[in-house]
Amino acid sequence: MKTIIVISFFVYYIGSISSQGIDPKELKCLVCQKLVDLMEQDIDKVDPKKKVDVGSFRIDHKGDQKHKVVEYRRSEVYLTELMERICNKMEDYVRGRMKTDGRLIIFPLVIDGGKMNPIMSDVDVVQDSDLNKSLKFYCEAILEENDDAFIKAFSVPDSAVDIKICSEEAKLCNQSLQDDYEFETHGEL
Repeated sequence: MKTIIVISFFVYYIGSISSQGIDPKELKCLVCQKLVDLMEQDIDKVDPKKKVDVGSFRIDHKGDQKHKVVEYRRSEVYLTELMERICNKMEDYVRGRMKTDGRLIIFPLVIDGGKMNPIMSDVDVVQDSDLNKSLKFYCEAILEENDDAFIKAFSVPDSAVDIKICSEEAKLCNQSLQDDYEFETHGEL
């Protein structure tokens, strides 16, 4: 039943986005990348010294317990809690096009401290009929469909989490680790 509701909302939002000249695939990619950024920011706020025991506390046939100590911020418990609340932040985001090159972006209207985002003068905000509720919807759908990939990717520190999740696992973006590597290599020449 939940899947049917998600699919019907998805069809509705694609129709409203397509009518504004926004490519839904591009928008989903941006939402996924922003979702990864928001999760990384929240994870970085948690003290890395805080640890938690994970694994099974059952004793196997050899008399050993299979458990280990991991950073709390990288534990499945913390990551699951984070994923349940992170999409609420998308309520403060809007879509816009950069005035310089017309590139689609999503950004918060208000930044920390309650100030208007300084990027506003560089962006034409894209008005939509759903008051940008589709950003939160896409966020929730991405997490629901890829929750295991998010937990696996964020359980260990990695600089390419957005590529692993958004491109390789969810297949929402076209960037790959190979593309990123080639770009860095050529940039050093």
